[in-house]
Amino acid sequence: MVEIDNTCFQIGQICESGQCFRLDETGEHTYEVMAGDRYLRIEAGQEKTRLLCGTEEYETFWKQYFDLDTPYEDYIEAIDREDTYLCEAAEFGSGIRILKQDVWEMVVSFIISQQNNIPRIKGLIRTLCEHYGRKCVSADGKIYYTFPEAAALAHIPEEELRALKFGYRSKYICKTAQMVEKKQVSLENLTSLSYEEAKEELLKLPGIGKKVADCICLFALHKMDAFPVDTHIRKVLEREYPQGFPFEKYAGFSGVLQQYIFYYDLKNAER
Repeated sequence: MVEIDNTCFQIGQICESGQCFRLDETGEHTYEVMAGDRYLRIEAGQEKTRLLCGTEEYETFWKQYFDLDTPYEDYIEAIDREDTYLCEAAEFGSGIRILKQDVWEMVVSFIISQQNNIPRIKGLIRTLCEHYGRKCVSADGKIYYTFPEAAALAHIPEEELRALKFGYRSKYICKTAQMVEKKQVSLENLTSLSYEEAKEELLKLPGIGKKVADCICLFALHKMDAFPVDTHIRKVLEREYPQGFPFEKYAGFSGVLQQYIFYYDLKNAER
């Protein structure tokens, strides 16, 4: 077991921030997450969060996955104090971190996410994993499935995915898997590209527009200048920043601020 201080780390906020679809609340203050071929149980306390894994697994995987080497308090401290809205949003969502997720998983997940709600997105991704992923068993006996690789999806008939309720997204998933398998777009090379270059490459894939490309750049490639604009964000920008968001002031971490804004607006809308 590894304990993490809750300063700028709240697993519940990360779970509801819209960046990860295989992180779920399983009970009161308990969570589970699947990433790659790994499975992790998490217990959230008032002051510390417990990751139920060994030190080696934490150091070699989960520490990077949760971006725990980055001092997010520095991002919050750098916010213009006169921007009261952004200060409030950052304080409200200060436990959010930008996860470093698998690029391929994010490509397919955000294709599925279009014009969809989060419970349905999670259900479809679970279906995809159970049908085409690899079955695994955790140390405590939990059965889970890996996210299917591009090669596993490249040869599936589109009709098969349509039968599983993926709708029009079936075509995009199949064609994208085929392009990735054929290296027409090399996902492995995206990390070494600049944000703009990586986004341009992602836009070559079927069903990926600017917002989805930005989500992949931020939540997988960790391009921290990516700033996905959905309905929530667009309304906030129109209301709070009619002259335009000051991206130049927050170069290098505007994507973190996007998450604070998204979460703050989302939770206020639920009240």
